[in-house]
Amino acid sequence: MSQPVALQANATLPWLGGGDLATWIIAISILVSTILSVLAFLGIAQGMQMRVWRAQIESRLRIIEGYIGEVRDLVLERLRRAGVEDADKTVDTAMEYFMVEPVSIEPTDIIKRLERILRTGEERIESLVARMLRGRVSWQEERNIVTLLTILNALNTVYKVVRHMLLLGVKLKNPMLVMQAWMLLPLYMRIAKAYRDAAKVIMKGIPIGDAAGPLAAYRLISSLPKLEGPTEIAKDTVYALLDYEGRRVVVVKAKGPGSTVGRPGEAVEKLVEMLPDKSKIKAIITVDAALKLEGEKTGSVAEGSGVAMGDPGPEKIRIERIAARLGVPLYAVAIKMGMEEAITAMKREVADGVEEAVERVRGIIRDVAGEGDVVIVVGVGNTVGVAQ
Repeated sequence: MSQPVALQANATLPWLGGGDLATWIIAISILVSTILSVLAFLGIAQGMQMRVWRAQIESRLRIIEGYIGEVRDLVLERLRRAGVEDADKTVDTAMEYFMVEPVSIEPTDIIKRLERILRTGEERIESLVARMLRGRVSWQEERNIVTLLTILNALNTVYKVVRHMLLLGVKLKNPMLVMQAWMLLPLYMRIAKAYRDAAKVIMKGIPIGDAAGPLAAYRLISSLPKLEGPTEIAKDTVYALLDYEGRRVVVVKAKGPGSTVGRPGEAVEKLVEMLPDKSKIKAIITVDAALKLEGEKTGSVAEGSGVAMGDPGPEKIRIERIAARLGVPLYAVAIKMGMEEAITAMKREVADGVEEAVERVRGIIRDVAGEGDVVIVVGVGNTVGVAQ
């Protein structure tokens, strides 16, 4: 009996066209592996890979640069329509504006110092815009232009950070730095595109996802009997006193429909001082947009405790200090959405979430307060497109 083909000494592989072809394939494989090993040992492979990463990063930087140009042109076009001439220098000043964090090694009064720095920056940009426009447009349009300049500043910062990481890696011939920039590129591009899209929405005065909190406040104000207001209580911030089944509900929101977040913490602080009987305050409820985790549904609503506010600190801590001093519970209602959804036109799912959040707020008021008691509700967020 003859031996199997696999065991015969002179066996060939028919599908490879004979033993000679198989030998060549093995030889070429060994040669390629050797060349790649030598290239890796000499660092040439890393250099080639760094060139690929660099080319990809540079192409994305050109896209971000295009976004900056788009937003800059939007601002300049709006200013020219308002009769402003030679606005380029002011726009460039706002585009490069920066703020320095306060000294944190000595924490005494750090919140007050941070607040002063933030307000100085805010007031500076507002004064630049007001000086350019000289009352040629409405207050709402002026606020929208201020926000557009803030978006332009953020886009410019993203561009400079990515460019810095790339150029530093190339300068030091460090592929790890270039790789780090390349790996973070999808996130930076996502942020940059969201800002570009947000600028177009703000320009038109359309409500964005972050307006969910102010919209919830507006829905309460428009659906309950008014006893007082809406009245401006702090810069760009209004309140209304409402009656809800014998309970007194004080609703606070940013003054609309211009693009502003107001000063809700300062407003709550002033309102509490105005109340003659502070023991009547049974709860402070904040309603705000919240970034959802991947997999969570856009527009879903969640309840929690604390102050739902994306503030760097000064406004949020005012409410926390008041609640701690008076022993008042802090309730939070969050409307979930993605990063892009928060700064672009409000989706239907978010609007539906606002309605559910309003019902949640009503439920909390019924549970914690009785007739004659006071509950403060704060609609937190950018109120662009949402009136009082």
